[in-house]
Amino acid sequence: MNPHYRVGDLMLVEDQINFTFDGPLIGQHDDSLGTRCPDMSRLFDAELLDAAATIARREDFVAHRGVYVGVLGPNYETRAEYRMLRRLGADAVGMSTVHEVIAARQCGLRVLALSVVTNECRPEALSGAKSSEVEHVATTAAPKVRAIIRGIVAGL
Repeated sequence: MNPHYRVGDLMLVEDQINFTFDGPLIGQHDDSLGTRCPDMSRLFDAELLDAAATIARREDFVAHRGVYVGVLGPNYETRAEYRMLRRLGADAVGMSTVHEVIAARQCGLRVLALSVVTNECRPEALSGAKSSEVEHVATTAAPKVRAIIRGIVAGL
């Protein structure tokens, strides 16, 4: 949704919006996993974000920092929904990630999230998303994701 992002770019998620109207911590609680109500003020590890950005620069590919909004799906958004989500501060939208991040933070894990820009969501020029094209872009971006993951793991 961010007008500066292009298909195939990576986004380093520095914050998120849970617009799924659901949460992974609802229901019976297991104290061994962590606190019932974990702090969500700093979801993503700043050191890992900086390392990922450094790797992207070194490997010479774009890796934006931005806000990811998770929605329920499994459908692509309407023009009005894209406009609303952008006004709320989201740079990219998807149907995953947010629940996993919440659960990881509950467990006290350091979190780094990467998102591949698989289609441009411009409400004024929406061309329609096709799952096959989205999957193709995600596959072609795999070397970028691999480079960051390998670089992060090597640095740990």
